[in-house]
Amino acid sequence: MADPRHTLGRAAEDAAAAFLAGAGLAVVARNVRFAEGELDLVCRARDVWVFVEVKCRRASWGDAPGAAVSWRKQRRLVRLARHWLKWKRLDGVRCRFDVVEVTAEDDGRSRIRHLPAAFDATGME
Repeated sequence: MADPRHTLGRAAEDAAAAFLAGAGLAVVARNVRFAEGELDLVCRARDVWVFVEVKCRRASWGDAPGAAVSWRKQRRLVRLARHWLKWKRLDGVRCRFDVVEVTAEDDGRSRIRHLPAAFDATGME
């Protein structure tokens, strides 16, 4: 039997990918794994590479899902994005870091909130 948190997280990533595609972003890769972590979604918005962290929480938990993207998590995502860009041999390209919040309501519906350029790589060398 699947872990309910894993099932909820997978559904949230599916919903986020569909939402972003509907907003005009091209979803290039999903669940890109490296030794130090995973990139949830890698997208493209014209000439900008977009690294997306998807966070899901139940509405009853109170906090917005994006609150879970701490400075430490941001730093890890920047490092992972650098690994991905190096792996794909993409030097000098524009990129940004987005967060997609998925809030699971008690009635089974989900609310999605896209936070473009939620953070940047400044000071995360």
